[in-house]
Amino acid sequence: MKKVAVVFLMAILPTLGFSQSVFDKYENMDNVGSVIVNKGMIDLVSKLGGMSDDAEAKEFMDVASGLKNIKVFMTEDASVSADMSATVKKYLKSSKLEELMRVKDKDVNVKFYVRDGAKKDHVTELLMFVSGLDNVDIGDHGRKLETVLVSLTGDIDLNKIGSITNKMNLPQDLNKASGK
Repeated sequence: MKKVAVVFLMAILPTLGFSQSVFDKYENMDNVGSVIVNKGMIDLVSKLGGMSDDAEAKEFMDVASGLKNIKVFMTEDASVSADMSATVKKYLKSSKLEELMRVKDKDVNVKFYVRDGAKKDHVTELLMFVSGLDNVDIGDHGRKLETVLVSLTGDIDLNKIGSITNKMNLPQDLNKASGK
């Protein structure tokens, strides 16, 4: 009976509040660049941005205040890119993410996935996966990106995300995601 209880506890433990992601394995890989922003930093930036009189900054901070974390993983390594692609496919099968949109331009594929939130036009997760990049320099380090994976979690208002992307100099195809 004790063994059954221990096995049961071990099975459900990962689902009880641990914010581990299937993508966290990329954080410590040598050939992967990563940016991880947790709730504490997001709250700090939101507070500082709230002191601004700039309407665009306030709008951005309003969106940021609903986020729990931001994770970005980038690689130029073909084998890591293949592993990221396989991990994303596996994650999509086991999660409740739905495709929001996809953009293909030559060899570059950009795919957006979302998990519905409690309110209309709100999502709890936004996942963006970009593959097939070529000749995208990052800084002065001479590195070129092949794959980028971005995960946002929290309470994300798609209308506000759309409003912000419309103000950026993004390709028109990306702005269509917001319905504008």
